[in-house]
Amino acid sequence: MYNTDVVTTAPTSGKVWTGNDIRDKKMDKDILKVGQYTTVSFEPKTCTGAIAPLFVPPMDAVWRAFIVLVQTTQFWAAVSTTLMTISQAYLIAVVLGILIGFLVTRSNFLVQVLEPVVSGLFAIPITLFFPLFILLFGIGPASKVAYGAAYGFFPIALNTIAGLAGVNSHYLNAARSMGLSSFGTFRHVLFPAAFPVILTGLRIGFFICFASVLGGETISSVSGVGRNIALAAELMEPARMYAWIVVVIATALVLNTLVSMIENRMRGH
Repeated sequence: MYNTDVVTTAPTSGKVWTGNDIRDKKMDKDILKVGQYTTVSFEPKTCTGAIAPLFVPPMDAVWRAFIVLVQTTQFWAAVSTTLMTISQAYLIAVVLGILIGFLVTRSNFLVQVLEPVVSGLFAIPITLFFPLFILLFGIGPASKVAYGAAYGFFPIALNTIAGLAGVNSHYLNAARSMGLSSFGTFRHVLFPAAFPVILTGLRIGFFICFASVLGGETISSVSGVGRNIALAAELMEPARMYAWIVVVIATALVLNTLVSMIENRMRGH
């Protein structure tokens, strides 16, 4: 066993170093080396052919493809289709998830019976049933709306059940003793108490919905960002494909920032 409490003195600064400090310093150097390898060595290797441009094109080629892409009407039409599909799928998931979660928590028996069922269904990869969505709704945006809504429904419903079922019964008894109606109890007691848990489900459901819609477009679709990524790969256009991937990453970062801001604002931070 190494003694991490060994103390040594830096020869130049006179600072006292412990074994943990030395190990952390070495770890920082290793991380820096990895960063230098991925950022400095990547471009020369792609340019010299060490990495086949068919798999990883040079960064300048990706940038040029991105500039050309954003100047086309095809780009904005695809982005608009995908964002509209995500919005519709998420809205359906939110409405159904909160509604089903609320109805289940009206009875302790239903919570004990249905909550494990919903959890078990969530564990099943819904991607296995994607051909069924295509069969029922076609290869257009409707199948991706249904697919994204089905995937986003489960975390929202489960968190709604957990949040509403976890409200202290003393609060409910106090509300009833004050003569609050069922709607008043939900509005002033149940929902505020369960809101942090429900909000977590809404956040998880949103990004699951985002990923599932893009995945569905990539597998089978006639339009959208995912379809264009798959098409660029089929046509052996790696620079164009990576340009679309950059769009997805940038969109995900922007949406994550917006969702975080909304979440913090709603939590009162």
